Amino acid sequence: MKGKFFKHLNMVNRHRFKVFTLCCKCGLFWRGLVHDLSKYSPTEFFEGVKYYTGKHSPISECRDKIGYSNAWIHHKNKNKHHIEYWYDAENETQMNMPYKYAVECICDKIAATKCYNGKNYKPEMVLNHWLNWGIKAPTNDNMRAFFTQVFSDLVEKGEKFVLNKKYLKAQYNSLVLKNN
Repeated sequence: MKGKFFKHLNMVNRHRFKVFTLCCKCGLFWRGLVHDLSKYSPTEFFEGVKYYTGKHSPISECRDKIGYSNAWIHHKNKNKHHIEYWYDAENETQMNMPYKYAVECICDKIAATKCYNGKNYKPEMVLNHWLNWGIKAPTNDNMRAFFTQVFSDLVEKGEKFVLNKKYLKAQYNSLVLKNN
């Protein structure tokens, strides 16, 4: 358990640093700085330690073992950069994510993919994860189009092209705000 404690702590810290670096490229210094602070809460941290594998999120591992994750329920309700935060289950509606959280979400997905894949990381992994799993999250067509376009451009044009305020703001205005 002791070894898993420090390995999980290291993974959380590495992930947060990668998100911070990516958010800074997009002009979102503060969002990067405060990203995922809830992961240090007892609810999230100790479940993360218990189900840590280093290959994928402990939340996935926990769900596979017991069918749900208290850490995930806590995390998505405390962190606005998750698509699920903006879903109103009672009315079955999905609000558009505000720009800063949508961009933080993009940085989060890229950073997580980099952390779990290390030297084997390829931008295609982010797009594939989005197309296989993320796209199934409860979201509206505008947000789905935004994330799909950004992750597709990440593969086609590269991180430097995609992770900047000018590109992201233009895509957000064009795809998310087009019907507002």
